[in-house]
Amino acid sequence: MRVLGVDPGSVRTGFGVVERSGNLFRCLEHGEAAPPRRLDLPHRIHAIVERVGEVMDRVQPDCVAVEEAFYHESVRSTLVLGHVRGALLVAALQRGLKIAEYSPREVKLSVAGSGAAAKEQVAFMVRRLLAVKRALPPDAADALAVALCHLHRERNLMPAARAMSAAAERLEALLARRPARATSAAAKLALLARQSKRGAAAGMRAREAAREGARGAKRSGAAPAEPGRAPELARGSTR
Repeated sequence: MRVLGVDPGSVRTGFGVVERSGNLFRCLEHGEAAPPRRLDLPHRIHAIVERVGEVMDRVQPDCVAVEEAFYHESVRSTLVLGHVRGALLVAALQRGLKIAEYSPREVKLSVAGSGAAAKEQVAFMVRRLLAVKRALPPDAADALAVALCHLHRERNLMPAARAMSAAAERLEALLARRPARATSAAAKLALLARQSKRGAAAGMRAREAAREGARGAKRSGAAPAEPGRAPELARGSTR
């Protein structure tokens, strides 16, 4: 699996391509898109997208992993970063590439084992995991870390997905082998429901008859008859 990691920035955008083969990770290339500072924001964004888009076309990654925006103290910096991220996401979608997004904390936790790791720790672990001997540019190291984060996440999710798929297939086969038993159980449940309804209706009729007998006895001056017992004759009446 080949992943292009991107660390967006309006001044410099880091990128790095990592390929996984089994449990081995290999860095195919890395770099930074750093347009001239004299350019205004629209032209800087255009230059960044052109540079990263050229890498997408040449490398043909299976997925583009992008670091999520984090909030700066400056509101304008946050908005500018959002512009760059949006342009990069559109560039990936136009090429039909899958996109994954991870927060800085998720990336640090996946690569360095701590969500509060310093940038130097992350860069050290990136070099160690990819067997890169020379120093990496800071933004390129961050981009490679994002790519590694996605590859780690995919590797951990694949066994669980396969297990869920196998369990679903076994359940489907079990249900297919026992249609008669399922039908018999459903018929029993339906029969019990009908019997319960009949019992409830009979009980309501018995209570209604008892109430009618009580009202009749009250009108005639006799004591209300108990259910299942004939009422006694009033005093002075001929038996």
